[in-house]
Amino acid sequence: MQVDMHYYGTYAMARAAGLNRGASNTIATAAQFVDDNAHKESVDFKDGARIDVDATAHHAFDIKNIDEKDQRQIWVPFHFLPGNEGSSYTERLICRKNSQIAREMVEHNLLLLNEPYALQLMGITAHVYADTFSHYGFSGISSRKNKIVNDSFDLGSLDPEIESYIRDKEKKFNDKYPDEGGFLDNIKSWFAEGLSGALGHGAAVTYPDRPYLEWSFEYEETNKRCETRKNPQTFLEGCGALHGLFRKVAGARSDLAEENYKEFSSIEGIVKEILLTQEKKDGRIEAWNEAAQSGDLFATGAEAIPPYDESDWHKQRDDLNDTEDSSIALSSPVYRFYQAASVHRLHVLRNLLPSHGLVVA
Repeated sequence: MQVDMHYYGTYAMARAAGLNRGASNTIATAAQFVDDNAHKESVDFKDGARIDVDATAHHAFDIKNIDEKDQRQIWVPFHFLPGNEGSSYTERLICRKNSQIAREMVEHNLLLLNEPYALQLMGITAHVYADTFSHYGFSGISSRKNKIVNDSFDLGSLDPEIESYIRDKEKKFNDKYPDEGGFLDNIKSWFAEGLSGALGHGAAVTYPDRPYLEWSFEYEETNKRCETRKNPQTFLEGCGALHGLFRKVAGARSDLAEENYKEFSSIEGIVKEILLTQEKKDGRIEAWNEAAQSGDLFATGAEAIPPYDESDWHKQRDDLNDTEDSSIALSSPVYRFYQAASVHRLHVLRNLLPSHGLVVA
């Protein structure tokens, strides 16, 4: 998923579920920041303290910069949560929609709602959970099972302008990386416009992340055609799952909640229309904004969704460098994000996956 879902859609589901504006904004910012936190630079304070920053994404443009550790520390816990289905190890690593592991991840993180990093953790949780509804069928570890026959895509019925736009992106990728359909030891980041065919949904470029798309393709390893993937349907299921998550947050933390909320069933039609919007990213963002300002999406009435500013938390981190008193970091939202990311990563890799017999890192 992209920023239209991870930030604007997440904010909308949080507000509709009854969380207040401040909580919804922090959660949604954290959800999108998972994709934007590609930095590993440490923060050093003048009093001798230090924050070691661990990335939750990777934006390297050189395929030689990605190693196996990045895949296991970044893609598996934050973007392609294993579904644990199948007989072989590589099959069990494939992400599955709303899997048992995903639901257990949600329930565990909800137990930490009284921690100071709770809102940031809920944003990370929302990101990982939502991605299972778009990244299913692909693995966060380099695998031949991720490879797709390059000319096998059927994109269904699309607005001609939009089809031309996304086909052009596919062509540019294939022209730039003609060998990406094959297995590579070193993998280019799937977050970039050009994506690897062996890691994640790289071979499918951005098709899994486009809410309006109904598409199918052929896996290279088996030469079997997958059944049509209906992104509007699975994204709608994902929005419902996020709404359910945020209802639990509101129930557990009344200080973060409004008095009223919308049942998901009452806004499902609106959300469906948003997801069917065949537009570029900015147009899809505008669809969320228009729905919020219509007054029908939130129980509190019409309001604007605050715009996402990727630079905000990056600036917070940069401003901490060379600060005299390291204790000020404890009130910084980006520091709370780093805390939450560490807690989430450790639990997924060292507790959750091993409890299902999966040793990843």
